[in-house]
Amino acid sequence: MVGGRSLGRRFGWLWTSYAVSTLGTWLAFDAFPLIAILVLHAGTTRVSLLAAVGPAVGAVLALSLGPWVESRPKRPVMVAMDLVRFAALTSVPVAFALGGLTFAQLLVVSVVVGAAGIAFTAAGGACLKEIVPPQDLLVANGRFESTTWTATMLGPPLGGAAIAAFGPVATVMANAVSHLLSAAGIRAIGRPEPRPVPAPAGPRKRLRAGDLFEGWRHILADPVLRPLFLNTALVSGLIMATSPLLAVLMLGPLGFAPWQYGLAFAVPCVGGLIGSRLAPRLVERFGRHRVMLTAGALRACWLPWLAFTGPGASGLVLVVAVEFGLITCMGVFNPVLATCRLERTPADRAARTLLAWSVSGKAAVAALTALWGLLAVVTGPRAAIAIAGVLAMATPLLLPRSVPAERPAVSGGPRGGR
Repeated sequence: MVGGRSLGRRFGWLWTSYAVSTLGTWLAFDAFPLIAILVLHAGTTRVSLLAAVGPAVGAVLALSLGPWVESRPKRPVMVAMDLVRFAALTSVPVAFALGGLTFAQLLVVSVVVGAAGIAFTAAGGACLKEIVPPQDLLVANGRFESTTWTATMLGPPLGGAAIAAFGPVATVMANAVSHLLSAAGIRAIGRPEPRPVPAPAGPRKRLRAGDLFEGWRHILADPVLRPLFLNTALVSGLIMATSPLLAVLMLGPLGFAPWQYGLAFAVPCVGGLIGSRLAPRLVERFGRHRVMLTAGALRACWLPWLAFTGPGASGLVLVVAVEFGLITCMGVFNPVLATCRLERTPADRAARTLLAWSVSGKAAVAALTALWGLLAVVTGPRAAIAIAGVLAMATPLLLPRSVPAERPAVSGGPRGGR
């Protein structure tokens, strides 16, 4: 029973905090666009600006936090980022209640929450490596993955019901409270963590400038992380780039109702639960590299089939089946990738590496989504989806053919520390 053993009280609190904040985030998934449309009467341009600029600027802002996160104990950083998100999100219902909510405030809150979320995730990875033994990292990452897919499946429907009953501002408040509860859970982990590896002496300005890019240097210098980085950025970008095109196709010419569209993407999330539960068992039986290579290749084979989506029940079944297969493969691949990335990253570079990976992934998604939107104008959404699918099928060529021995951790860092 690889996936069923206890990983200890400290991991339990970290996992609980992650589950609460992730569910809160998915409850409020569409809250800001809905507030902009329903409360502030924003048009398409401003709603698109909110969706694109907020996270993008937040990612750039988070990048500057990398050296700061790396040089401090990670749990206090996580608590601070949760409290920042709580304060920023709470300002929205407060301003709404006072009649002073503006589009500019929504944009600023989106930037702050995005930056704090990326910094929290980077610090959280380092925290996980510190509190979980190396042999249990895959099990831990599998549990985080299953939690993500559970929240993805349950959050939007519950949030939609809450919006219908109480309005979109209510889900923003629920999200804010989730981060407050998350901060309390992280505080409950207890037991002081090891101090970070001190930064080398030298001119402060030069050190900070170099530190901003240390995560990318580590990724691109590692023979395993480099191809995985390029592969995941491209696959994620292509998958997300087809999402709005499929929505246009299903809700427009194919005539699906919004509830059918939502169902087509909620039900397949069960595949993420199955895949994340299977990952440790598959690795134990077949070995990590074989599982990562196989699941990584299989997850690239589903996208082209979405171009054949037709109207009616058969079209709906096709989308559900394709998404189920894709998400199941992702559920297997993602925790194995996360574990490999942690094990190959020294403690004194973990936060910056994770932050660089996250920022690059968001940039790739934004760029490919914009590019495929333009492509769809020329070719139509179905052809654009097919082109993305064909390109996705070539991405397994970027997966590492072999995995050299792990890099040793930097001396002075916590044992197995992230």
